[in-house]
Amino acid sequence: MYKIQTLNNISDLGLKRLPLGQYTVDDEVAEPDAILVRSTKMHDMELSASLKAIGRAGAGVNNIPLEAMTERGVAVFNSPGANANAVKELVLAGMLLASRNICQAWDYARNLEGDDASIHKQVEAGKKNYVGVELPGRTLGVVGLGAIGVQVTNAALKLGMNVIGYDPSITVRSAWRLSAEATQAHSIEELLSQVDYVSFHVPLIEATTHMINAERIKLMKDGAVVLNFSRDGIVDDVAVCDAIEAGKLYSYVCDYASNTLKRHERVITLPHIGASTGEAEDNCAVMVVDQIRNYLENGNIVNSVNFPEVVMPRSGNAGDSRIAIVNSNVPNMVGQISTTMAEANLNIIDLLNKSRDDIAYTLADVEGDIPTDVIEKIRAIDGVVCVRTL
Repeated sequence: MYKIQTLNNISDLGLKRLPLGQYTVDDEVAEPDAILVRSTKMHDMELSASLKAIGRAGAGVNNIPLEAMTERGVAVFNSPGANANAVKELVLAGMLLASRNICQAWDYARNLEGDDASIHKQVEAGKKNYVGVELPGRTLGVVGLGAIGVQVTNAALKLGMNVIGYDPSITVRSAWRLSAEATQAHSIEELLSQVDYVSFHVPLIEATTHMINAERIKLMKDGAVVLNFSRDGIVDDVAVCDAIEAGKLYSYVCDYASNTLKRHERVITLPHIGASTGEAEDNCAVMVVDQIRNYLENGNIVNSVNFPEVVMPRSGNAGDSRIAIVNSNVPNMVGQISTTMAEANLNIIDLLNKSRDDIAYTLADVEGDIPTDVIEKIRAIDGVVCVRTL
């Protein structure tokens, strides 16, 4: 019986994929095998030694102590792309809100006073203050071409916009999905100098903190619009507000409210609702639950943010065993593991070893059962972090 702890409300559509009788799911389960989380900050939590995996029902993992989990041999999964359509729609809405001055116009209209005839006159007199621009022919810069960035790019092209993308580490999977009509920038500076709008879709790490700052704003066109539906901290809020007040930038639309932003006339702040749709929550839950289940039951790793991707079909023979080993990425680990099994006269049917940075992961299918003493010998190898038999 696998035990799953939930730290937030996880969609029932996802939880129903954990078979009754095989899984126990509760928010207070003791010694869980895995944790499902959305936004709960886990950095100061005491996590059980039984923990094997964490599943984030979303893309960002800033709330998870990633380095500590890697050192413990705990695989951390996320659900990239599951909320991509929801975020894409909000980015498009953000461009329209800024371009057509919709929030300012709405605020003007809802505060009109007098009888209807008077309001109609005020509307006609005031609408000239909210003249906007149309999107076709304008240029959007997309920084980060993962699942969300690709969808934003392709949708903007369909609206008649020109799109310039920048991502020095774009994956082959994303490249296949990206429209050939998009053009490539070789640096963030090159992109910023050409765009009317710029939208960010990158994780918050040291290299991406304040990607938009006072110096880079100087490179941008006058009247450009900045959109941030990625992470708070990607944009220097003070620098953007100063640039708007100076007439350099036109507007800033983001999903992260603050005292600096919340009452600025040309800043539109939303309460982190980029992925807040029922569909996105269902999609994230289903994806991450399937990944956690595949890892616990089969040892396979898909969409982990700290472990390599490792997928190996089971042998199909009922009497065979599978062993999953997390170890330091150092020479001769596979040799030591296979030698230990060979000395016990165990026949390896299939073996797959992959590494990622300082961590490596090995799956091996073996004929028959793996004796307990062999497992302990493997566990005792210097550099082995944890061992599981499946």
